[in-house]
Amino acid sequence: MSASDTNQERRRRAPLFPWIKGTLLTLGSIAVTMLGLLFVTFVIGRVMPIDPVLAIVGERASQSTYDAVYEQLGLDKPLIVQFFYYLWDVVRGDFGMSLLNARPVSEDIARVFPATMELATLGVFVGIVLGVPLGVVAAVNRGSWIDQIARVVALVGYSMPIFWLGLMGLLVFYGVLGWVGGPGRLDIFYQDIVPTRTGMILLDSALAGEWSVFRNAFSHIVLPASLLGYYSLAYISRMTRSFMLEQLSAEYVTTARVKGLSERAVIWRHAFKNIRVQLITVIALSYANLLEGSVLTEIIFSWPGIGSYITTALLSADMNAVLGGTVVVGLIFICLNILSDLLYRVFDPRSK
Repeated sequence: MSASDTNQERRRRAPLFPWIKGTLLTLGSIAVTMLGLLFVTFVIGRVMPIDPVLAIVGERASQSTYDAVYEQLGLDKPLIVQFFYYLWDVVRGDFGMSLLNARPVSEDIARVFPATMELATLGVFVGIVLGVPLGVVAAVNRGSWIDQIARVVALVGYSMPIFWLGLMGLLVFYGVLGWVGGPGRLDIFYQDIVPTRTGMILLDSALAGEWSVFRNAFSHIVLPASLLGYYSLAYISRMTRSFMLEQLSAEYVTTARVKGLSERAVIWRHAFKNIRVQLITVIALSYANLLEGSVLTEIIFSWPGIGSYITTALLSADMNAVLGGTVVVGLIFICLNILSDLLYRVFDPRSK
């Protein structure tokens, strides 16, 4: 093989090395982050002033029964050994048994998580559809009354407590006007009609062709999803406005206008195109926050999601359920960050 052929072969292989290096660094950071998350949840489970043995056997159990359960749970072993047992169980998807219903925590989480995912997905969809155009329009009309209204809308969304908005929404739209369904996911009449496939009632009822169930489920989810969407809208519109202001003041925008491009083309084909990568991260964080932070909304609307599940478990001293839910929520954050990083590289080849 000649020297020129060798150089060409090296040039073909050269792009692979940064990709492999980036992949290895990403996998390493994921492993370290997940290990840190598991360690934190393990420590929380040990420092909480709750005796897991008493939660199982009760306060009237004999000392021999207490000691037997204590050993069965592995609490007689050193902490480092307990942590590795805990790590191995989590890797296998075993979060222990729930003290409330004596069922595996993993099964409970698989049952309640689709409800939270359905609610958060619809909420972030509302935030994207309304928040992105609102932020763009506010940036284009900086300092105008449109910009002022957009900033007030975002400020109110940031400032108003979600539980207060939820209570007021139920009072006005359900109690007074009757425009939406009440707490819960379905009216009693429509329960157990649709077979569970995904756990998301809107999708399951659509797949089954039960449109009456779909309409009833939508009437129940529209209000809590709109409130979460408003919270997401406030964050997305604010960040979109900030990103667009930075791009609209750049020299290439001025050049595009001098060349005679229409204002619409300048805004959407040039300025907005350059903020897509940043918006991906913003939307991913917003979605993760809705999945993790919808606890109060789920409680107010009696929504049987993971937020309500963790809250009920915490009040009942069911630490297996609390820690299991915490690990799942942390894993969601990690997965969404990975997804946003992959999309970042797709939309911005310079980051590869």
